[in-house]
Amino acid sequence: VQLQASGGGLVQAGGSLRLSCAASGRTFSSYAMGWFRQTPGKEREFVATISWGGGSTVYADSLKGRFTISRDNTKNTVYLQMNSLKPEDTAVYYCAAGFYGTNSHEYMYWGQGTKVTVSS
Repeated sequence: VQLQASGGGLVQAGGSLRLSCAASGRTFSSYAMGWFRQTPGKEREFVATISWGGGSTVYADSLKGRFTISRDNTKNTVYLQMNSLKPEDTAVYYCAAGFYGTNSHEYMYWGQGTKVTVSS
C-alpha cells in the first residue's frame, strides 16, 4: 500500500483544514487507517484512527470534538477534518495503514506527511 497525504497548509487559529490520504492498491479496505503528527524534536503523536470498515474510531483525548477522521473505501481515501485549529496543532501530519490501534508501531505503511501550520 502506498499512501499520499495532502491538504496541509497555513491557516489562522480558529480555522479549519481537511487532510486527505489517498492509497494505492486494492487492499486499502483491509486496513485500519491512522493519522499521527510530529513536531521537531518530539516523538510521533497519535491523532486518530478508523477501523477498516469505518464503523469505529478512536481519537487522542486532547483532540476529541475538534478533529474527525473518516474514510471512503470506494475512493481509497481517508480524511482528517480539523476544526478550531490552535497554534499547538502545528506539525507534520502523517497517515498510516495497519492495525487498529493508537501506537505507531501497529502501522506498517506510512505516507510522506503534510505540513500544517497554524498561526496565532
